Amino acid sequence: MFIGAHVSTRGGYVNAAKTALSMGANAFQYFPMNPRSLATKVVNPKDTSACAQLCKENGILSIGHAPYALNPAVDETERELMVNLLKNGLDITNACGSIGLVVHFGKYTGIEPLQGYKNIIQCLNSATASYTGASLILLENQAGEGSQLGLTMEEMVQVRKLCERPDKIGFCLDTCHAFASRLWQGSDWFELETRGAQLDYLPHLKAVHLNDSVHPLGSRRDRHANIGAGHITLAQFQELLASPFLQDIPIVLETGTGTDGTHREEIRLVNSLLERKCEDDSCILR
Repeated sequence: MFIGAHVSTRGGYVNAAKTALSMGANAFQYFPMNPRSLATKVVNPKDTSACAQLCKENGILSIGHAPYALNPAVDETERELMVNLLKNGLDITNACGSIGLVVHFGKYTGIEPLQGYKNIIQCLNSATASYTGASLILLENQAGEGSQLGLTMEEMVQVRKLCERPDKIGFCLDTCHAFASRLWQGSDWFELETRGAQLDYLPHLKAVHLNDSVHPLGSRRDRHANIGAGHITLAQFQELLASPFLQDIPIVLETGTGTDGTHREEIRLVNSLLERKCEDDSCILR
């Protein structure tokens, strides 16, 4: 499986790939541009090409994460800015050989939620209209903190279907968000998997954010905890990791680093879950 973590791009995109490799990861996530800015970025093609080559040579999968302020649900007056960010992010992730660009589903503050969904579709249509790359827009489910959009598989599937180029859109499942919104209750993965396959959500799942939750089920609060340190049990994570839909996609941690400043130990823990027998809320080595 492809297990890794979010890493810094300090030193360039190829350095991000090297960082992932150095801590025993075969997957990673990075910010293509400043995560707290709405400015586009001009990049060095030698850097992106070196990143893509290093990943290919070492069997590493990667995903980019769009800036936090990129909101595809905004009204038309702000849409051009969001579209330009999406295009820029896609160009960078495509050049780096990444699976896709993770984008939060979006927050809409207007009176009519339906307009928010329309805005998302129009934004995605504009961003993908002339796009020819292989990297995808990966819509991420939300926890429900400050927004009621993007909490269900049904919403995301419907938005994708209504887009003019659904082939350029996939999904990223955040486990903390899913737990906070009750999309995944921890103990019901098999039921969720069955429904997700029927809805045509899981066949288009291209990445996973593997995060525990600081707050309990249904809290609607987006606070990540390290694996095994929150309200989701190791046995529940093991059920999820055993899913055939997760076998060939990047699974990345967005959690705090360990005492050595990396995710090395947590990656080992996640990999060990694949070799453990979990009973009830505890896990033991086979």
